[in-house]
Amino acid sequence: MTGNQMIVEVPTLDKAKAGKLIGKKVIYKTEGGKQISGKVTGTHGNNGAIKVRFSKGMPGQAVARKVEIVE
Repeated sequence: MTGNQMIVEVPTLDKAKAGKLIGKKVIYKTEGGKQISGKVTGTHGNNGAIKVRFSKGMPGQAVARKVEIVE
């Protein structure tokens, strides 16, 4: 996995619901107010985690932070 890809865990999702999110836009907002956008590229595992590819590399501070999934 490269620096612009992350696994995002969504506690309320199962694998079937996570599959419906493929192609949706994801936004990470930094503390400085900037936004880094990405796209859901697939599922990961059986518990509803999703793979997200962001437009540029993610900062280390993004680990364990919340993102917004845009419909």
